[in-house]
Amino acid sequence: MPPATEPEFDPIGIFKALDRARVTYIVIGGLARVLQGTDELTNGVDIVPSMREENLRRLDIALGELNARRRDGEKKLAVGDVDVLDLETDLGELKIVPEPTGTRGYDDLRRAASREHLGSGVRVAIASVGDLARMTAAFGREQDEPALRMLHRIAELDRSIGHGLEL
Repeated sequence: MPPATEPEFDPIGIFKALDRARVTYIVIGGLARVLQGTDELTNGVDIVPSMREENLRRLDIALGELNARRRDGEKKLAVGDVDVLDLETDLGELKIVPEPTGTRGYDDLRRAASREHLGSGVRVAIASVGDLARMTAAFGREQDEPALRMLHRIAELDRSIGHGLEL
């Protein structure tokens, strides 16, 4: 039997499936940092869904369309049962994080998130640079230091550009 191959990472396809099911979510993690301007590499999508019952029902529909399965082999896909639901889909890795470290979840992140066009008709809510820095710092991992420094630099550049536009 040939070795299993990793699915080709297609974040746009993942977002389209979530959008078709009308799931409300915010993108966090490595992809969000890249979309905010860091120069790191990532091979997965991390999201914080609204934990409202109807939204979780729509998320289940999207996970079915994506052929999502837990990476730990467990069958149950219930979002509320774990800190991070680590999934493999036909379009790549998807992590669902109900309450990211350093935050109070979707409602906390929603206030500063921005909606960004990614092309192919896809528009997603992305956590703010400040919130991404807060989450990254909360992990306290040495491996995250370069990304954290870059996020602080991006925030500094945003502030300096903002001050330059004041009249």
